[in-house]
Amino acid sequence: MLATPGPLPTGPGWSFEVKWDGMRVLASTTGDDEPVLRLHTRSGRDVTANFPELTGITGLAPDVLLDGEIVLLDGGVPSFAALAHRMQGVVGTAAALRRPVVYMVFDVLRLYGVSLLDRPLSERRATLERLDLGGVDHVEVSPRYPDGAALLAVTAERGMEGVVAKRETSSYRPGRRSPDWVKVTHRHSQSCVVGGWRPERSSTTRIGALLLGVPGPDGLEFAGRVGSGLAGEAVQQVLRDRLGPLAAESAPFAAALPREDTAGARWCVPAVVVEVAHLGWTAAARLRQPVFRGVRDDVEPADVRREPEG
Repeated sequence: MLATPGPLPTGPGWSFEVKWDGMRVLASTTGDDEPVLRLHTRSGRDVTANFPELTGITGLAPDVLLDGEIVLLDGGVPSFAALAHRMQGVVGTAAALRRPVVYMVFDVLRLYGVSLLDRPLSERRATLERLDLGGVDHVEVSPRYPDGAALLAVTAERGMEGVVAKRETSSYRPGRRSPDWVKVTHRHSQSCVVGGWRPERSSTTRIGALLLGVPGPDGLEFAGRVGSGLAGEAVQQVLRDRLGPLAAESAPFAAALPREDTAGARWCVPAVVVEVAHLGWTAAARLRQPVFRGVRDDVEPADVRREPEG
């Protein structure tokens, strides 16, 4: 279930949570005698081996499905940039424990084989809070707050991403963007689909810029290109691994691109989603001064849409 961008709701029947700057992950356990943990993104990518410090979740119940975000703290504040390297590959237990992540759980979708999807949020949260998450290392229940305006002010002061408001009576609709969950953010951030890339001037193998798009009514609409944030070798390797198998003969964008953007471009199937920070949108619907933040394996290309600036 996805949140819809919008103004902060007011009135009764809403609760409010911090919008964690992390990786959306579903955690499931199966098996009575020796429960097996599986961590996977909404796209179905298995990331269990990326976060070995979360194996204690198997002790909760032999059959449970949790929804939450994996975060990594930087200066006491969740940082997507700090988490980026953990999102991309297998990590040994010893290395993971030197700087462990925290799984902030905000929903329970199944327990002991019983689906809770049609139960109201208030009931699902009560069930979640009865589970012994406090006894699991590196796992916490994402707190709820009654005053959305106060939480929004606190998150702004601490440099956090924002707030998610949730209607207490809402059921859970997997994969759907719902008005029953509303997100309010403090900074401009945009998920984009990669439609191609341009090499660095001094190298034919290093990626100098990504060509970005946002799905629109007529297809993939060009949103500009991003070069800032791509210099690190770890970033380069991740992008090469993801984009290489997706090479295509032609541009996936709905309209022809300006020559200054297509010079030397290598096209790809629009299947990889990345996150960029930016300073707003130009009159030509291009991102202003975008900076690459990371690959978003927890976001499907079809779910990407232009986020409001305010």
